[in-house]
Amino acid sequence: MIIVTRLSAAPDAACGDITVNADLIEMIEATPDTLLTLTTGRRILVRESAPEIVARVLRYRRAAFGLLPAAAAAEDTFPDAARPT
Repeated sequence: MIIVTRLSAAPDAACGDITVNADLIEMIEATPDTLLTLTTGRRILVRESAPEIVARVLRYRRAAFGLLPAAAAAEDTFPDAARPT
């Protein structure tokens, strides 16, 4: 699970932090806001950039499943913006 900040196109809709199941993220679009498309078909507009979402998903998966040696070697292939802090 990752925490993101929901944005809203409708002025009366709620904005704020929400928790998203990282395993359900199918696609991330930067348009210029970031749009998450889930495998369920739901679309969520968020404040965080696409590289930040990728970094959070990677951090979540490493915490949940552990860092494998192959993943540690592949970490150098990610751009600096997507690298977890």
